[in-house]
Amino acid sequence: MSEQPNGSTPGAEVPRLGHPIGPVLGTEVPRFAGPSTFARLPGVERVSDFDVAFLGAPFDGGTSYRPGARFGPLAVRTASRHLRPSYHPELEIAPFATIQAVDAGDVPVNPFSIDDAVGQIQGHAGELLSDRRKLITIGGDHTVALPLLRAAHRVHGPLALIHFDAHLDTWDTYFGAPVTHGTMFRRAYEEGLLAPDANIHLGIRGPLYDRSDLFDDARFGFQIIRAGELDLLGLAEVADRIHRRVAGHPVYLSVDIDVLDPAFAPGTGTPEMGGFTSRELLHLLRRLAGLPIVGADVVEVSPAYDHAEVTALAAATVAYEICSTMALAR
Repeated sequence: MSEQPNGSTPGAEVPRLGHPIGPVLGTEVPRFAGPSTFARLPGVERVSDFDVAFLGAPFDGGTSYRPGARFGPLAVRTASRHLRPSYHPELEIAPFATIQAVDAGDVPVNPFSIDDAVGQIQGHAGELLSDRRKLITIGGDHTVALPLLRAAHRVHGPLALIHFDAHLDTWDTYFGAPVTHGTMFRRAYEEGLLAPDANIHLGIRGPLYDRSDLFDDARFGFQIIRAGELDLLGLAEVADRIHRRVAGHPVYLSVDIDVLDPAFAPGTGTPEMGGFTSRELLHLLRRLAGLPIVGADVVEVSPAYDHAEVTALAAATVAYEICSTMALAR
């Protein structure tokens, strides 16, 4: 099983049915104290069953520029203490009173082998996922999305992918390496993990290596909404295009924190100017309510390049928003 975050509170096994065990409340224990789980949720060992698990994947061996995302899960869990997670006023739901959410700890990944790490992440995700159990994984670099898609595909079949990112991540190789943080969705297409013509990138921007990258991406079944198009189309139209694109399929949601402009997320490995604002990203995530999201990841937080927990807090908030959306669909 996964390594549990330091400071997780042990306890007797408690049934899920009835009233879910929620996070340690800030009105009972100050938010700077208590367990170091995501949002101070109970560890997976404290419950007999759960609806949503948060899993850390501290791997950054597939990154192509600035390293450090292996420390992302720790930083995001720490930043999640800022959250007041009991009630979500915009979505009008108390997510952790509606579903049983847990922290499943970190995958003990091999830091020296991409192949071994990918296998370990897929194995741990496979232990947690089921036809009703969902997983929100905190990376780690974006390489981790490939084993997570493999694990979700084994349960749900071909997946519609909603991908928030500055980059396409459908390149072929980096320096001959076929599995990296910029190639994993090409591998996912080749392995048949994705539903045909039901996948969408949002927030794409910046120059490319070659114009053919766009033709390849379209051939793999992706639609692109570039970051600047949000200004022209508006939030409602973009959200409507997402819903139309993925309709009729189980949905996997992948959020690279560099979809945000570096002003809002400086602590990431490959920043690109001209990204979404934090508010725009949160609005779009909330408009995903009603979609059958079966799994998600929030990746590429590199704390060494962060300041004042800006990026880590953004990622923690994104993970909470995804969990709230999952709770609405229960």
